Amino acid sequence: MPKRGKRYVELDKKFDRETDYPLGDAIKLTKEMANAKFDETVEMHFRLGIDPRHSDQQVRSTVMLPHGTGKKVTVLVFAESEDARIAEEAGADIIADDEVLTKIQNGWVDFDATLATPDMMKKVGRVARILGPRGLMPNPKAGTVVQADDLPRAINELKAGRVEFRNDKTGNLHIPIGKASFDENKLIENAQAVSNAVMAQMPESIKGLFIRRVTVSATMAPGIHVDPSSIIE
Repeated sequence: MPKRGKRYVELDKKFDRETDYPLGDAIKLTKEMANAKFDETVEMHFRLGIDPRHSDQQVRSTVMLPHGTGKKVTVLVFAESEDARIAEEAGADIIADDEVLTKIQNGWVDFDATLATPDMMKKVGRVARILGPRGLMPNPKAGTVVQADDLPRAINELKAGRVEFRNDKTGNLHIPIGKASFDENKLIENAQAVSNAVMAQMPESIKGLFIRRVTVSATMAPGIHVDPSSIIE
């Protein structure tokens, strides 16, 4: 068991680790414990009853947070010629030309989200080993491979608070729902949107309970267990 700092130990006394709190109470406690010197990110963590080794039990999608993430999102778009012009005029922060592709191949990932036009996917494949593990690889299922005329909508959604989520190798999801500075109602509404989006992706082949555990936490604070029955509208 790792030794905890004094601040963490004090925060740990504010709640009961064995209790599943209603969503609103969990959000309130999380905000109270987010007392670091920066605006902490609040996340929801889902322990799913899936077997991530099976291709038919993968959970991956996107969700529009009603109140955004509270973070400025840097969007990189893989596009060329006229498509690149459309992306740039729509607000893309970075257009991935060959020079940028080379930078990514060398490990540069100073951006938060990516989009690509279908005809660019062959080139994007050159950096898949860099983008994939970081959840930045454009993918049609996640709505991040789009036709040129759909780039403005996709760019605007990413900047407004569209978040992509996918299960990790242990069957867990980790999804940001905003900043600790958000008021409680905004965090609750974002959390409900996330929960509904996750439930909508329940695989048909799942046996037993789909959502086994839900936890809410701020960046520097302990996780608080949430009563799963309180997260779905």
